[in-house]
Amino acid sequence: MTIDVDKLPRTLLTSSTRIEEAIDIGFGMFLERIVPPFPELMDPAETPVEFLPYLAADRGVSEWDPEASEVERRDTVALSWATKRQAGTRLALENAVRGLQLTPEVTPWYDVQPKGRPYSFEVRAFADGAYSAEMDARLDRRLADAKSERDTITVTIGQRIVGKHYIGAGSVCSELCTVLPYSLPGLTLASPTYRVSVTCGTEKTTVYPLE
Repeated sequence: MTIDVDKLPRTLLTSSTRIEEAIDIGFGMFLERIVPPFPELMDPAETPVEFLPYLAADRGVSEWDPEASEVERRDTVALSWATKRQAGTRLALENAVRGLQLTPEVTPWYDVQPKGRPYSFEVRAFADGAYSAEMDARLDRRLADAKSERDTITVTIGQRIVGKHYIGAGSVCSELCTVLPYSLPGLTLASPTYRVSVTCGTEKTTVYPLE
């Protein structure tokens, strides 16, 4: 393929020969055909799963379990920056709990009646599945990273069970009807009583064949 250098954009190189300018422009055209991988690599939801540990290290994730589910690892990386930027707030503590696939309920000291100890938080974490001692230790480490130095935290773990409840009611309706003989006012019914006795007599005859 022949390239007319005079028709191509001028290179930024100065004091270069024509062949150097051509190489510079040709290499630039080659680079423009490459789709940059960085937007996908830096997105926790789109990056390849094998790249997740490197992305977690880049974002300063201190609590990392390589054996955790892929969903948990992606959520941990996605919430890491928000947790660090808002450390010491209710949202940071909620993000620390959500990263472990738990449902958070965080109550600061000023929302308690009567008000609690200043800079204290009540953290409730609800698990939909099994909860182990290892998970409890990981939660403590994440909450320690998400709180400020002056904060004190009380943690309560709850097991949430979801099911279907059925409520039913039944009713039986019936009607009692009494049928009485028809009677007219002032009419008196009377009839004589008869006693009957019947006697029934039978005779038994046996017939044998002639001998």
